[in-house]
Amino acid sequence: MNDKKKSIVVIRNLSKSYRRGSQNIPVLRDLSIEVDEGEFLSLMGPSGSGKTTLLNLIAGIDNPDSGVLEVGGVNISELDEAQLSKWRSTHVGFIFQFYNLIPVLNALENVQLPLLLTSLTRTERKEHAQSALQAVGLEDRMDHYPSQLSGGQQQRVAIARAIVTDPLIIVADEPTGDLDKKSATEVLDLLEQLNESFQKTIIMVTHDPRAAQRSKRILYLDKGVLADSLAIEF
Repeated sequence: MNDKKKSIVVIRNLSKSYRRGSQNIPVLRDLSIEVDEGEFLSLMGPSGSGKTTLLNLIAGIDNPDSGVLEVGGVNISELDEAQLSKWRSTHVGFIFQFYNLIPVLNALENVQLPLLLTSLTRTERKEHAQSALQAVGLEDRMDHYPSQLSGGQQQRVAIARAIVTDPLIIVADEPTGDLDKKSATEVLDLLEQLNESFQKTIIMVTHDPRAAQRSKRILYLDKGVLADSLAIEF
């Protein structure tokens, strides 16, 4: 019996560079990676190593120059901008370092935002958002605005927003970078729970070794290439 997990992200010979004036600056060079369904993967490396660029490519925020980038069996590098936007809205949950909550919307309204692009009714959107906030332990903060919440609570609202569409993958860019130690621990506990209890596939960029150790595998990037000898599995 073959119980090998299915790869949810398949990257083959991926390259990406940016123009800076007349210069062409390579960021990722001929990169090949696979991420299994239900995996919790951390990307580490020095500043400028290409971590966030890789995360943005996987999330469909940016396009590679060359190579294959498949997520859930779809080669997203072949999608046009309209197709990519639609794909991204239903398949990817985003968690950012600085939460990116809308100040004039309360927690419930912030979490509902990704659902505005779906065919759900207003009542269904509210029910989905309430369930997501309950999942992150904020059922008693639904009517609170971001300014009335701690940093840790704001990040949990952001996580609820990321999971409300039941996405294929969750991408997290330095999700604990702006939090104190206690709040960071709570957020990492929540990510771990989403991975273990709900089998959510999570790809996280972090500079914090303690955060990375919560994941099941750590990959190190250096100057746009994978440092294979430093890859760690738990």
